[in-house]
Amino acid sequence: MSKRFTSLATASVLVAGAALAGCGQQRDADVYTVMNSSTDESYHRWDAEAMARCGERLGVTIEQQSVPAAQVMTKALRMASSKSLPDIVQFDASEMPTFAEAGGLVDLGTLGLSTDGIPEGIVEFGSYEGTYYGAARSVNTLALFYNKDVLDEAGVRVPTTWAQLRETAKQLTRDGQYGLALSAGGAEDGVFQFLPFMWSNGGDETDLDGPKVVEALDYWKGLLTDGSLSKSTVNWTQADVNDQFMAGNAAMMVNGPWQVETLNGDESLHWGLAPIPVPRAGDDSVGPLGGAVLTVPNTGDEERERTAGRIVACLSSEKEQLTYALNSWMVPANARAAAAWRERVPELDSLADQVAVARSRTAQLGAGWSSVSLALQSAFQSALTGQSGESALKRAQQRATSGN
Repeated sequence: MSKRFTSLATASVLVAGAALAGCGQQRDADVYTVMNSSTDESYHRWDAEAMARCGERLGVTIEQQSVPAAQVMTKALRMASSKSLPDIVQFDASEMPTFAEAGGLVDLGTLGLSTDGIPEGIVEFGSYEGTYYGAARSVNTLALFYNKDVLDEAGVRVPTTWAQLRETAKQLTRDGQYGLALSAGGAEDGVFQFLPFMWSNGGDETDLDGPKVVEALDYWKGLLTDGSLSKSTVNWTQADVNDQFMAGNAAMMVNGPWQVETLNGDESLHWGLAPIPVPRAGDDSVGPLGGAVLTVPNTGDEERERTAGRIVACLSSEKEQLTYALNSWMVPANARAAAAWRERVPELDSLADQVAVARSRTAQLGAGWSSVSLALQSAFQSALTGQSGESALKRAQQRATSGN
């Protein structure tokens, strides 16, 4: 998920300048570069192995350049201004529209990539204004993780509705342990975690001060007032939330599959996974799609762009998707690969169900999502530290509209 947003005006100037000037560096004809955020040792190794396999199939060498996730967009813009863009950039899907709107990406359809077998929501995840710019290998969303031993000892069932979640969280809150942990920090992590509550309740990112959004934020405030959430919630990232859960400081948490490898490292921790509770029984639990997409920058070198397209096609092929998803605990983007994945990791089956109804954050607003995200981040900080949810979201709507 993205941690930083860049001015669209700045992006447009830098990317347009690069596109008009064409490719400004001499490149080795058989060496192609992929820039991604796989700085974690495991992810870097998995990507390197996939690139080696695809390179062998295509007769080229594929080199990986990994930078922290928060720096991918900034670095891509700097490279665009110096005409030194890599052949492929893996963007967080929420950032991709900014680069696409500035004219910096090639339509993958023109490079021969097909969206057959990919669910509509995931196609939208990699698209901007109906054009397919980004191929996802895997996607993720959020779910409710719970400590099986703690719930069994308390004699409570896994909650499925907001009322049940609030009551269960109260019951499980005791000395040294909160009933629930989630991230409400002033960053994209907090927005990502709020969306299942906002969307499942019928709220909309184009109407931040609407009653359904206010109701969702007030629900969060209620959990805090009950004492079921730590006051530090406003400072926690999703990694912090996982740390609290693993330390036994929270009986349940809202988090994603990227935590599974760490969770499985503690054999004494018996955890389960369930959909995030919904306002009313029978509602869909609608979360945000998360993950990254592989894109081909517009460098002006059409021959290299075509080969880069073949590399993207290989890395996002059904076989490579399944391999990557089994390593990373994410859900394959391809429907057939996802079906095979369900059979291999049945403990995450409910996550695949959530992905099936999840939404792209940028589907409605495109590059305009960044303004909404920043406005919501500010609203959480205000509402969870004393201001009314209605007032905080009214200000958020003003900020999102004005851009200030």
